[in-house]
Amino acid sequence: MGLSMSRRPVVLIVEDEFLLRMDAVDMIAAAGFEAVEAADVDEAIGILEARRDITVVFTDIQLPGSMDGLKFARAVRGRWPPIKIVATSGHVDVGENDLPEGGRFLQKPYSPVEVAGVLRELTGV
Repeated sequence: MGLSMSRRPVVLIVEDEFLLRMDAVDMIAAAGFEAVEAADVDEAIGILEARRDITVVFTDIQLPGSMDGLKFARAVRGRWPPIKIVATSGHVDVGENDLPEGGRFLQKPYSPVEVAGVLRELTGV
């Protein structure tokens, strides 16, 4: 795949529910970001290993596969420290210490305004 030359910040969306993932892609693209998508953590890690232009990981917390979204967020922080983290859930309450430092939590259902606001805050765009 290689390095993308996008001038817009790139957001990796990790969501196993197809319709929710498509909705997030639409919201994030409408906010002016490039959206890249993964259905699970293993696919997301492959994308992160292949691309050096990911600015934000926008991940659901309840995911199938090798780890949940909170564990994934900590793994991203450990391996790719500059990447910002946004975690989402409609079922899990997230405490202040559950996410890596600087990580943000959005309760589902989230609005396009909330998504755009947190992404702009994290990226400075």
